[in-house]
Amino acid sequence: MARETPQGGGRAGLIGAVVAVIVALVLALASVFAGSTVVSALGLGNGQGAHWRAGTAPSAPPPVLAAMDSQAPMPTESGVSTALSPLLHAQALGPHFTASVVDVATGQSIYASEQDAAMTPASTTKIVTAATVLAARGPAYRIQTRVVAGAQPGEVVIVGGGDPTLAVFPTSYYPGAPRIDDLAAKVKQALGDTAPTKVLYDTSLYQGAGIGPGWDPDATTGGSGAVITPLMTEGGRTKSTKYSDRYAQPDVQAAQAFARALGLPATAVAAGTAPQGAKELGKVESAPLARMVEFMLQESDNVLADALARQVALAKNQPASFEGGASAMKGVLEELGLPVTGYGLVDGSGFSRNDRLSPALLTGILAMAARADRGDLHAIFSGLPVAAYSGTLAGRYTKPQEGSSAAGLVRAKTGTLTGVNSLAGIVVDADGRTLAFAFMADQTTNANQAVTALDRVAAALAACGCR
Repeated sequence: MARETPQGGGRAGLIGAVVAVIVALVLALASVFAGSTVVSALGLGNGQGAHWRAGTAPSAPPPVLAAMDSQAPMPTESGVSTALSPLLHAQALGPHFTASVVDVATGQSIYASEQDAAMTPASTTKIVTAATVLAARGPAYRIQTRVVAGAQPGEVVIVGGGDPTLAVFPTSYYPGAPRIDDLAAKVKQALGDTAPTKVLYDTSLYQGAGIGPGWDPDATTGGSGAVITPLMTEGGRTKSTKYSDRYAQPDVQAAQAFARALGLPATAVAAGTAPQGAKELGKVESAPLARMVEFMLQESDNVLADALARQVALAKNQPASFEGGASAMKGVLEELGLPVTGYGLVDGSGFSRNDRLSPALLTGILAMAARADRGDLHAIFSGLPVAAYSGTLAGRYTKPQEGSSAAGLVRAKTGTLTGVNSLAGIVVDADGRTLAFAFMADQTTNANQAVTALDRVAAALAACGCR
């Protein structure tokens, strides 16, 4: 299984992204002015059969995250096809690729190649997870972790609420995460003169397996994911690094960390269930879902994605399991009026090789998320990695032959599994038109070459007016 590793990125991208995007857009404006010079920069000036039109550059740099300019000329289907088709047929993308390009302002399809096909999406799955959890729960929703009184004096029960970000490291891996020691302090205060004696941990919120169907054998040991439980600290990490090893039993470890914060040994911890109607002794809340979604997209966090998929299930009164999450997400997509042809998700992270999505669904979500009347979905747009500046795109679009002309102009979610490469996001073309795109290839043989090929396609879309 391939990792989606930004070169020079990391979780600081969430904090620095706003400043970086301002700088990125000013610097990248040169690529808009450059027009057809992008063709030669990409190495596509001769012998490719593509005809380019530079478009009309704006007279001044646009505001960061400006509203869509619906008056900018829309590219034609033939123009986009002429520009993209040679690039999508690159040998590096293998014998099977699919694509969808949609005009955001109108929702009109302007390029399609098997856009309804069921493809293995890899981590572009997280766009679906983001849209459905924001629609089902709302961007301001916070996940609670509660502690209630047990059946015996001094006995307390920590109840897993599905927040995998609970902090135990001095500096939490997840921005804005609630802390285990803060929760313990509240419980001690509530207990008063009663000394804590035992910690039970209640993980009854989730059902089914903690490992998703179709996951590679190293999914929970290779540093990219963990066993999914409703009680976790730091995404199950043993260290405060992105690709840290994960605990084999994240719920047990979290309960033991809570016990230590109460001054109890690990031997005082056992599995249990909160008594019905038990008195609440304390609780902590996660960061708002909008912030969790942004981090998930920026860093392609698999554990966070599968936890958020279960929040969709809970919101729709379905079992909080892999199966329940996948079913609930499909239902939310249908409620939103989005195309579910080709939908066949089995998890919320894209870790599974059994996952299936269509390019048309991804561009439909992205176009909806950018609309002014869908403020509940705007965290998708702000969470997408920015070319050459943040998240999983921090190390991409950095060289001319790899599409550096589009640095700062492309915002996209990456997808990588062995043999699978995808890219889906938003771009502003040379005429100022906002376009949503999804490019997916499922028979690649060289991941690095496939990544470069996809980046060149997105850069070409940014560079041309395509009329």
